Amino acid sequence: MRPSIDSRRKSLFWALAVTIGVIVLIIAIRIPIIQILPLFGSKLSTFATVFLGIFIEAIPFLLLGTLGSGFVEAFLDNSQIQRFIPGNMLTGALTGSLLGMVFPVCECGVVPLTRRLFNKGLPVMAGIAFLMAAPVLNPIVILSTASAFGWGWMLVGRVGLSMLIAVTTGLLFSVVKSPADIMLPASLRLGGKKSATNPAQPIPQPGFRAKLNQMLVIAADEFFEMGRFLVLGASLAAIMQAFIPQQLLLQIGHGPVTSVLVMMALAVLLSICSTVDAFIALGFVSIFSPGAILAFLIFGPMVDIKTTLMYLSVFKKRTVIYLILLPFLMSLLAGVLLNLIVV
Repeated sequence: MRPSIDSRRKSLFWALAVTIGVIVLIIAIRIPIIQILPLFGSKLSTFATVFLGIFIEAIPFLLLGTLGSGFVEAFLDNSQIQRFIPGNMLTGALTGSLLGMVFPVCECGVVPLTRRLFNKGLPVMAGIAFLMAAPVLNPIVILSTASAFGWGWMLVGRVGLSMLIAVTTGLLFSVVKSPADIMLPASLRLGGKKSATNPAQPIPQPGFRAKLNQMLVIAADEFFEMGRFLVLGASLAAIMQAFIPQQLLLQIGHGPVTSVLVMMALAVLLSICSTVDAFIALGFVSIFSPGAILAFLIFGPMVDIKTTLMYLSVFKKRTVIYLILLPFLMSLLAGVLLNLIVV
């Protein structure tokens, strides 16, 4: 109990320090409080609205992802997963990308689920492809994109290019022999302690109720573990949206290259759940080029503020750099090429 008490004391200390600092600053510069409240209240309202929007959108899918993680640990063994994934690099990465249709999770829930699959023996190339593709190949995301843009080239481009980027990234990671080479030590061996019984004796298998209980316990643990990064990421995104004028980004969003860069920056800044980002992108259709809209729909589910924090909690820093840089370059190239072709 001592660490938790110390943590609470530190949190209360910093909260008190910040409060006192703000009061001292107001008194020191002698600005009447009545002039500060309207501006602060407006920013605070924007922050609260954006934070709750991101949090409420993402929390059901984070829960779904942690339940999937618990299911994998409790009901699947290593041999089942290894038999399911082909040994060939290309087909293995392709199969990994298609797992998103089996586990319908967004960018929040895919991180704990991928970690659990790695600990269950999923090959690196398949796991990375799944990590990149699942937030877009989610059936809910496909239907929401079709609802926003219709069953046309935008939907095909989003699904097809997301799969292409995911498979390519997975193939580039095929040189990695073991998940231990890209994951933090704390993210390995999550399955618990092995039994010390005699290997010659058969290990009794738990019943369905015991497995279900194990699944729920694991899901609860990972939900609260990953939930803190969701809260932190949503807070950062809300702060950026409240205090950075988006008109500044919109003013420079012209041209085949800059428009793509601006929309990709907005995708990171907004940190919207992939299940609803198509409707947000639809509002920019009259302002930005088709390539910029498509890049927004591709890059956002792979990399944003909250997912980057989750990446850093699971993978080594060098791996996180690759997980950000590779999708960024390929999404930028796809958006610019589309702009040049359309123009």
